[in-house]
Amino acid sequence: MREPGEHRRKTAADPGFTVREERDSKTNREMNELVGTQWKWPMGWTEEQWRAWSRNPAVRTWVAYLDGGPAGYYELHKHEGGDAELVRFGLLPAFIGRGLGGPLLSMAVDDAWRWGATRIWFHTCTLDHPSALPNYLARGFRIVKRVEEDLP
Repeated sequence: MREPGEHRRKTAADPGFTVREERDSKTNREMNELVGTQWKWPMGWTEEQWRAWSRNPAVRTWVAYLDGGPAGYYELHKHEGGDAELVRFGLLPAFIGRGLGGPLLSMAVDDAWRWGATRIWFHTCTLDHPSALPNYLARGFRIVKRVEEDLP
């Protein structure tokens, strides 16, 4: 996404769905495990790597809450030149299929633009939820490159 006008925003029907920025390694690590285990995200970082990641001023993490409990999260990494990479994004298993993915992605896009992004990009793959790519496309992202590779 190269400009805010490309964003096709979706809002949550439930007013109890909110996000809050978090800045600690424990949150980053735990949310990565809670959200990413089902999609086979890499989990091999040490505690020191998680600390360094969460302290990096070019990284920001938001946790989504529904009625006070965690429901999902996203991490943005701002690269030199202003590009914002959506590094991690997803819902906890109990919240999938409840219409929250589109609103959560819209919140991530809005936060990236507010942070001064010059464009927003990410990687996805066929291991992600089947609704992931349709959600990204529905919010205004477009496919720039496809790569096929076998996993070990």
